[in-house]
Amino acid sequence: MNKQYIYEKLLNIIDEENVKLDEPMKKHISFRVGGPADILVKPKTEEQLKEVIKLVINENVPYLVIGNGSNILIKDGGIRGVVIEISDNFNEFKIEGNKVKVQAGALLSVVGKTVLRANLKGFEFAAGIPGTLGGALAMNAGAYGGEMKDIVKMVRLMDTKGNIFEYTNEQMEFGYRKSILSRNDYIVISTEIELEEGNYDEIKATMADFTQRRITKQPLSLPSAGSTFKRPVGQFAGKLIEDSGLRGLTLRGAQVSEKHCGFVVNIGNAKAKDLLDLMYVVKSTVNAKFGVMLEEEVKILGED
Repeated sequence: MNKQYIYEKLLNIIDEENVKLDEPMKKHISFRVGGPADILVKPKTEEQLKEVIKLVINENVPYLVIGNGSNILIKDGGIRGVVIEISDNFNEFKIEGNKVKVQAGALLSVVGKTVLRANLKGFEFAAGIPGTLGGALAMNAGAYGGEMKDIVKMVRLMDTKGNIFEYTNEQMEFGYRKSILSRNDYIVISTEIELEEGNYDEIKATMADFTQRRITKQPLSLPSAGSTFKRPVGQFAGKLIEDSGLRGLTLRGAQVSEKHCGFVVNIGNAKAKDLLDLMYVVKSTVNAKFGVMLEEEVKILGED
């Protein structure tokens, strides 16, 4: 890929402020690690996104679409090609009765505060999840007994040709931490969720309860990607890790959280390799002790 050529082409689509050359990915993911992306772009409109997709496809440039990077780990070699970040430039939403239309870059926390003010219940489980709506849909994010599949009515998607179409809840094929987006290249544009009328004080109290539980039990003050491993059938990853004697295990700048063993955290200037090496130790130790091979929930991307 001729970086300068693609960069200049992108400047014909998006303003210079939102096109970055050799951008450190640690600025864009919650783990705060990762080498540079050749080019990072932040489209503001569906039309800009469509034009960027057409460009990278026509020029045969590899690309990666991310939200606010709360569930990914970028390796130290970085990302070749173009990273398309759909986040704070792509975050409009509107409420119509008990239905809410939201763009993919909207933060779940912001949506949660807005539906609270509208006295709408059903989003409480998601309001404290760090991430964007698009990422939450891709992995069917959930917590405290709720999942995105419980509230989604329709999702607007874009394919690699720039075509936009709508999928119903059923067509999204939501499962445990997965959806149809787990196996194809569709990009989330927006969604419509359906909530219920509720009582402001009760909704606020539930959100406050969930927030307090997170603060008490999760290492929110340290860079991480949330729960590092998926829940094995009939088990809990955090308990298996704790019962393997790994609480607080530290490898260079990476650590199994002392607060919650299901989290691997960056305790200070970790490199991606530190986190990956520690994950390997955790997986191999748990497998040797309990015969369970943990699977990462965090997506691992990029070059070594």
